[in-house]
Amino acid sequence: MAEVVNGSLRGLYAVTPTDLPAVDLFGRVAAALRGGAVLVQYRDKSRDDDRRSEVARALLYLCRQAGARLLVNDDLALALAIGADGVHLGAADGDLSAARQALGPGALLGASCYADFARARAAVAAGADYVAFGAVHHSPTKPLAERAPLSLFARCRSELRVPACAIGGICIDNARPLLTAGADLLAVISDLFDAPDVAARAAAYRQLCEQDDDDFPQSATI
Repeated sequence: MAEVVNGSLRGLYAVTPTDLPAVDLFGRVAAALRGGAVLVQYRDKSRDDDRRSEVARALLYLCRQAGARLLVNDDLALALAIGADGVHLGAADGDLSAARQALGPGALLGASCYADFARARAAVAAGADYVAFGAVHHSPTKPLAERAPLSLFARCRSELRVPACAIGGICIDNARPLLTAGADLLAVISDLFDAPDVAARAAAYRQLCEQDDDDFPQSATI
């Protein structure tokens, strides 16, 4: 598994929207980083490989400048090509063990586990550094996604002892119960990038996570 310099993998996980021109995306990601996002996931399902590579490299530069890390969604080859900090894979996006071997020990490997704890256990055994459960709320990105019960987060903390990421329909008004339930990372798309002030919204998430750290200092580390 990857070594995390500051010990804890915890906080706001900014997942990029797919419908923004590159210049707007860069501006909003930079604002999210200023506000305190600790991870950025580049998510782009298009088949324009040249554009995706160009955008990913620019996002990696922004993350490097901010001291954050960039993961690529569902594309191990792109993550390796640009030297990203890791990759996040869904159930149909490649073998986790092979990805772990290709990435090496210094990069992050995340796995979508939906509402399936057995999948999370298998992902950790294959080398995943964190597991994602969701949708935790109705999600405009994936409206048909099965709801993940909050009990998964406490179970992940006690049994798997790796960080757990909550995703799906998260907004600033429903985030605190997820942290209280044991989520370490909050993966947010619309509520962050559609906000009138992206930096301020990111800072609000950062403050929530910091408050929860004071109340629940036993958050997972890797």
